[in-house]
Amino acid sequence: MILVPCPYCGQRNASEFRWCGELKQRPDSNRVTPQQSRDYLYFRANVAGWITETWYHREGCGRYFRAERHTVTNQIRATRKIDGPQPEVASSEGEASPEGSSQMRR
Repeated sequence: MILVPCPYCGQRNASEFRWCGELKQRPDSNRVTPQQSRDYLYFRANVAGWITETWYHREGCGRYFRAERHTVTNQIRATRKIDGPQPEVASSEGEASPEGSSQMRR
């Protein structure tokens, strides 16, 4: 069983959540090309490493939050409320840790 630490409800079974995708920079709507728009909507970095993602707690509090998750081990090292300080957007190498901490923050 995989446990996901919701910043609002605490640790819960992963089956209660919906993965909403990796966090990435939205292109400028005034200067975006059709190809850049397609890339933003449909392509993911799909790295083997740490990535920042958006999750939705559908069976619990019904809130969205950010999670830093390792895509190979599924280890979650941090979760954050969306209205709190935002992490940096993941690079193509998958290293997105502004603090570099390995402890979970709520």
